[in-house]
Amino acid sequence: MTRAWDEFVAAVFDVIPPGLLTLLLIAGAALVAALWYWFPAWVPRRLPRWRLRWPRWRRPKRRERVKKATPAAAPEPVITAAEEEPALVPVGDLSLADRLAAEGRYAEAIRQRLRETLRELVAARLVPPQPGWTAAELAAIAAGQHPAVAWPLSDATELFSEIWYGQRPAAHAHDERMRALTDQVRAAL
Repeated sequence: MTRAWDEFVAAVFDVIPPGLLTLLLIAGAALVAALWYWFPAWVPRRLPRWRLRWPRWRRPKRRERVKKATPAAAPEPVITAAEEEPALVPVGDLSLADRLAAEGRYAEAIRQRLRETLRELVAARLVPPQPGWTAAELAAIAAGQHPAVAWPLSDATELFSEIWYGQRPAAHAHDERMRALTDQVRAAL
């Protein structure tokens, strides 16, 4: 077998030089690749696949295809009291934060108190109404505009960050501390 192959290759190289044969093979491969890429209509959609014959007791389960539903109108989102937009609560009304604290949801009450305080800073024009800023960024800007609010506001944002982002459990004492700090910020305004 090896001798027959060697004689065949020698006969081909006697007719076509090796460099030209290599170039023809590369050109042929490029032509097939180009036809495969630019003319996919003649390419079979699904290449044949070998199927394994499993014993009946070992057959894998077939996945059922889920029919795609036609897109319907999206349902209206339901907003609960806990997800209520903070802008809907009046600036001077602390009822939402007090109600959250009375329900024992101290972390949410702390967040609501800080939101109300930052909203009052925007109303007092100490910080611009820029969505997307963090509480620490707003506190730094307010401290630059009005240094009297720097200490209580930085402590309030630190307490909020420890509880909300640090996932520290909030207690009634934390809510009372946040209430005292936000009252100091309001008094400094």
